[in-house]
Amino acid sequence: MDFLPAPAQQILTRTARAFLRQHCPPELAQRLALDAHGFDQALWRRMAELGWPGLLIPSELGGSDGSLLDVILLVEEMGRAGLPGPFVTSAVVATSLVIAAGSPAQQKRLLSELAAGTRIASLALVEETGSFDLEAVALECPVPGRLSGRKLFVKDAHVADDLMVAVRVGGASSLVVVPTDRPGLARLPLDAISGEKLFEVTFDRVEIRPDDLLGAVGDGAALLTTALRAGSLARTAEMVGGAQRVLELVIEHAKTRVQGGRPIGGYQAIQHACADLVRDVDAARGLLYAAAWRAAEGRPAEADAALAKAYAGEACLAVARRGHQIFGAISYCEEHPLHLLHKRIQAASLDFGDAQLHLETVARAIGLEGRP
Repeated sequence: MDFLPAPAQQILTRTARAFLRQHCPPELAQRLALDAHGFDQALWRRMAELGWPGLLIPSELGGSDGSLLDVILLVEEMGRAGLPGPFVTSAVVATSLVIAAGSPAQQKRLLSELAAGTRIASLALVEETGSFDLEAVALECPVPGRLSGRKLFVKDAHVADDLMVAVRVGGASSLVVVPTDRPGLARLPLDAISGEKLFEVTFDRVEIRPDDLLGAVGDGAALLTTALRAGSLARTAEMVGGAQRVLELVIEHAKTRVQGGRPIGGYQAIQHACADLVRDVDAARGLLYAAAWRAAEGRPAEADAALAKAYAGEACLAVARRGHQIFGAISYCEEHPLHLLHKRIQAASLDFGDAQLHLETVARAIGLEGRP
């Protein structure tokens, strides 16, 4: 197990950092967080020109033949920059589902446009319970037939051309691809403190055709398990990238903020706090890379991914909170980047399941589920 990035991955990381430093400065991230649309089309097109939305897609379908580990390294840089937008839901989760289960016609219709960035897709999974547990999906839909009901917390639904909707067909867990321009589909924005764009999506007798079914009836749980794991790891990478940026900001502040006649980094209490931040960031990154490597190699990675997500959710939030303590009141102001990084880390810790849900997965894997 070698975590040293390959030369091509090092180029990807350097390119991403330089690109995001130029095209997604903190001022833009903050402006988009406060904007109702929250999406920069010009920035998305530039990312598409670099091949990022098609990183997981095979070259014969217009993609870049990348791996999940490539995606994780890229998304870590996005998290460091606080990049808003639908990359994880579209280029990771939805794309993974189409690659894994799409018919030749669906792949031809969807993947080339997803790779080019001219098409965006999102996942509609969560219902009334607010849980990412697949057993919580109750929305019934015959295929062919009409779909009525609602999904909650659908990310970036306002810019999505298609929704991958988790449903039950005759009680069996399944997935359908629903274009957002179908009559009867409506999107209601939900307020989110992180600035991410979340929506309640309602279906009022929306037509579902036979060729909308993704995979076979009953394949939904297996397909979603793999796709949600990829999404969970991507969101973990966002947290690690955000926490890394917090660490960098804190170190720079500790070197330049003078109190009592010397930089506060000269005080042992601040030194210990910074050491704790390094520990938390590096441990979260190590667990993330281990899980992503196992998944990219096709090895069993369910418990590893769950552990990485659960740990990062706690550790990266601890980094953000300690960062506020070291900075003081200025870091809570909207003009300062730390407050937005903190919110993004908080949102990512809940997306695709919170720490409790993932720790239950770890417990099942080691045979401790149900024990006191």
